[in-house]
Amino acid sequence: MGFMATRQEPSTVLERKEKRLEPPPMYQVMLLNDDFTPMEFVVSVLQKFFGMGREKATQVMLKVHREGRGVCGVYPRDMASTKVDQVSSYSRQHQHPLQCVMEEA
Repeated sequence: MGFMATRQEPSTVLERKEKRLEPPPMYQVMLLNDDFTPMEFVVSVLQKFFGMGREKATQVMLKVHREGRGVCGVYPRDMASTKVDQVSSYSRQHQHPLQCVMEEA
């Protein structure tokens, strides 16, 4: 019996290694449109937290405005979660209801 248990062990370890090599799931961070947050504030958030230039930030802001949501970037889970928290906190500090969410890409 001890011998059989030892033989099964390497395949278990191998399975764990294979799982570890899979890329982690990525998450889209998105802004949602509302009727109160100024467009200029949305542009500044995109520049400040997502490193966009003014032109790109304006394009994303217009997409949020027209389509109800716009993708700010795609990140691993922890980074996406941090971005959502940072944007949400910053928006509240400035008394804007801007919503930032994440979903698996």
